[in-house]
Amino acid sequence: MAARAEDLPGFLALVRERVDRELGRILTAGDGAAFGDPGRLREAMRYAVLGGGKRIRPVVVVAAAQAARGRLEQALPAACAVELLHAYTLVHDDLPAMDDDDERRGKPTVHVAFGVWPAILVGDALLTEAFACLAGLGPAAPEALRVLARRAGVRELLAGQARDLAGETWRASLETIEDIHAQKTGALFAAAAELGALSAGADAAARGRLAGFGMALGVAFQHADDLADADHPEHRERARRRVGELVVDAKSACAPFGATMLPLLADWVASMTERPG
Repeated sequence: MAARAEDLPGFLALVRERVDRELGRILTAGDGAAFGDPGRLREAMRYAVLGGGKRIRPVVVVAAAQAARGRLEQALPAACAVELLHAYTLVHDDLPAMDDDDERRGKPTVHVAFGVWPAILVGDALLTEAFACLAGLGPAAPEALRVLARRAGVRELLAGQARDLAGETWRASLETIEDIHAQKTGALFAAAAELGALSAGADAAARGRLAGFGMALGVAFQHADDLADADHPEHRERARRRVGELVVDAKSACAPFGATMLPLLADWVASMTERPG
């Protein structure tokens, strides 16, 4: 059945509920072991992951899987992997040596609540657990590991973070800012969409199209988020136009898959620019 705009809120809620339940299971597995919880690491991992968040990246995984004729349950290991990796980036981004943020999602950041060295180890643990989750994809696991490692590694996500921390976004052109957005946010959205395709057994052509969808969606999402936060005000109008252009690109990339949730997600990102800010 073709996806309709009114189906999107229910889809978002369903994926979030199912992913949160599975993340809760993953993050409590092994509790009560003889070594206990030194440094409160397990507790801090749950605090970092289960304390809120829209789960947009897992939603992209599941939507891409369904577009490729897969099911939510098939995509669940990849959806959890992407969210765990995203949580690791947030924990490390918030550290005093990086963005030095004291609050995230309305509560103290992990290093404030648990200490700096536990936060470093929590980020490491979440990253490790993300790759462990991909083992649940069976025969697709080796390729899924390669996809996530490439997107989250030194050529994309980490490179973008290094450029950001080095101050490249300060008074930069919109083109430079967008390039860094592509390396950071876009890379993980692209990974999410391609992992969804992999979980559904899609061929290389479909995987490539869905990865392109994810990249365009992710960069649009980051521009829209910057607009909401009043970041880079000198580029506000051009950034707003870029969101529209990238949404068109995303919808073009997913058009061969028909009336799925993917174009609805693109429309949702476009609607983010209509909010005050």
